Amino acid sequence: MSAKVIETMVNWIDENITNDPTLERMADFIGYSHYYCSSQFHEAVGMTFKQYVSERRLTHAITDITQSREKLLDIAVKYGYSSQAAFTRAFVSNFGYTPNQCRRDAYRM
Repeated sequence: MSAKVIETMVNWIDENITNDPTLERMADFIGYSHYYCSSQFHEAVGMTFKQYVSERRLTHAITDITQSREKLLDIAVKYGYSSQAAFTRAFVSNFGYTPNQCRRDAYRM
């Protein structure tokens, strides 16, 4: 699989980050089997599709947290979390601080 196809996959994920991107939908868009896309994506990116989507959701959420006054619950739901608590757990696990701390620190600068 070419670097251009991997780039297309990554771009597709970002474009669909708030629409529950799935491996199957991405594979249909790319035109390869989901198994082949999964193995090639993992080899090229160094993490599974699911791990990558989770990290991208949180990265996009940081932008919303720091650049808007949108409620944290609304941001959590926007990026596919079932609750603010689930969002906070994932956020803390990834970054070591809560979304609320992130927002508070962003507005101090």
